Amino acid sequence: MNDVLFAFLITLSAGLFTGFGGLVILHKKAMTPKFLGICLAIAAGVMIYVSFVEMFGKSYELLEEYVMGDYAIIGVTVAFFAGVALTAIIDKIIPSPDRIKIKAKEQDGYYTAEEKTGLKRAGLMTALSIALHNLPEGLIVFVAALYDPALGITMAVAIAIHNFPEGIAVASPIYAATGSKSKAIGAAFASGATEPLGALLAFFLFTRLGFSINGMVLGILFAGVAGMMIYISFNQLLPTAYRYVKHSAVILSLFIGMAIMGVSLFWL
Repeated sequence: MNDVLFAFLITLSAGLFTGFGGLVILHKKAMTPKFLGICLAIAAGVMIYVSFVEMFGKSYELLEEYVMGDYAIIGVTVAFFAGVALTAIIDKIIPSPDRIKIKAKEQDGYYTAEEKTGLKRAGLMTALSIALHNLPEGLIVFVAALYDPALGITMAVAIAIHNFPEGIAVASPIYAATGSKSKAIGAAFASGATEPLGALLAFFLFTRLGFSINGMVLGILFAGVAGMMIYISFNQLLPTAYRYVKHSAVILSLFIGMAIMGVSLFWL
């Protein structure tokens, strides 16, 4: 039981860093368009890099254990575009700005009502993809920590590092849209809460119910979530960032985000 508690606590710690990233909005300049645009571009860099470098690769590695090489890459590709398609459908279901009654306050003067609605949609879509991304991460960290505590700690530290900018990606647009720090930070912590939920899922599946989730399922899940994150980056985060900062600043921030993720994955 002590091993289980240890594994759960380090998984919880990694998930909390998504919420800690959301605390960035407490900075006095967090509402300015320039700050928002830079944060969104950095977040897009993080999500694009982790999708193509980590999740796509992990998906192929897991599927390759069950099927031959060519079929594995076909499976990864199909799952990736299935994630893209699913996110596009969800994006269409969410009402567009002209059909949503705006309740956000206008006292800040930075954004129009229509812009606020778009920012809120971007934040919620990002929160959804990150929550889905964190769920299998939590499951994997929990299982790794049970198998090898040192490995579990290493994975948790790396995940915590790249969870931080993900929290910024969730909180920044929601705060700009609503003017509510509690809602923005709450959304960041909620998207990170699926990390310990993944640990709880693993606990009940593996230790209580005797079930197992094989590598093929995890591989498909990783590729699908990668597709979701890529869609949101190109359809929500980057277009919004371009509205508020110069092209050069967006590109620089994008690569800064990739560098942050690259450094965090190095430790993994």
